[in-house]
Amino acid sequence: MKRVVIIGASGHGKVIADIIQKSGDQVLGFLDDDPNLDDEFCGMPVLGKVTDWKKYTNEAFVIAIGNPEIRERISHEIEGEFYTAIHPSAQISGIDVEIGQGTVVMANAVVNSGAHIGRHVIINTSAVVEHDNQINDYVHISVGTKLAGTVSVGKKSWIGIGACVSNNISICDNCMIGAGAVVVDNITEAGTYVGIPARRIK
Repeated sequence: MKRVVIIGASGHGKVIADIIQKSGDQVLGFLDDDPNLDDEFCGMPVLGKVTDWKKYTNEAFVIAIGNPEIRERISHEIEGEFYTAIHPSAQISGIDVEIGQGTVVMANAVVNSGAHIGRHVIINTSAVVEHDNQINDYVHISVGTKLAGTVSVGKKSWIGIGACVSNNISICDNCMIGAGAVVVDNITEAGTYVGIPARRIK
């Protein structure tokens, strides 16, 4: 059984705590810089600020923060093992799937064969990551998103809730795909894309 410290006492942190417990591991507590937090969060202790990770070097860590820039920064600051949280109801293919350290795969998500997922990625509730996808570090695949086969999503991009990405599409780094957008062409310029089909907005 692993003991895990969660970075980020938030709604996202609650969901990750539930995954850890359902996986048979122990949540030691939370680290968070919010000075208004109580000593407990969802019935578990708040252990201190993020910089207090140095007190817990024998434990594993998971970063429960949606913002990819912050997730990346904290991942470089912490010197320790990162916990990969996979909900027991997630459907993960046993054929040529890679899931990087610190990644979270939430309830009812599907990760199909040949998918390679980087470090500190969020695959949110009921998202579908089809065969041969390449999901790079710090990406967030939101609730109910559907990525068809052979999709590539660049580092720190965020695919919004309910968005759909057609097969054989490449999305570059640092993109925000809006809620419900449908991506049918490659995206080669960082920015925010919305609509059906998805178009860049300024």
